[in-house]
Amino acid sequence: MNTHLETVIVGERRTIMLRRKGLHVAEIICAGTILLIGSGCGASAEPSWKSFDGAANVKSFPVPKEANKTEQTTGNSDLDYVRYALPGLKEDENIPEPYLKEIESWGWTQKEVEENGSSLVFEKGKNIVHLTVHDGYLIITVPTQMKKQVIQGLEGNKTNK
Repeated sequence: MNTHLETVIVGERRTIMLRRKGLHVAEIICAGTILLIGSGCGASAEPSWKSFDGAANVKSFPVPKEANKTEQTTGNSDLDYVRYALPGLKEDENIPEPYLKEIESWGWTQKEVEENGSSLVFEKGKNIVHLTVHDGYLIITVPTQMKKQVIQGLEGNKTNK
């Protein structure tokens, strides 16, 4: 009977040791995952210019997925704009070529206006967008007068039918 009791106690100790080892393995996996995710988030200070979403105020205008919306106008304002934080942007440099190509691939054309390299105007149909680059952020602006004219034109077409 003594050997049976010793066998049970040894078996329980092994079970407890295995559970402890299992916890250690789980802790190591969790710590490794946190380190990988944390290092991936801060891996690059420069935008990749590879993936894009539609802007908050003009869904058909591309914005890098890495950009974070920090400010947007609400209510009746003369300007409809959205500000996006995007580390790595420099106001004194031209808008990156991959971004310009992406804007064109979404159907936007650059209007021939005086430009200073960090501020451009784009057109698509009757829509106009001003893109301005600053140090660490960009602003996408849609003149509300243009929006009102487009809406009035659409409403006029409805009443004429």
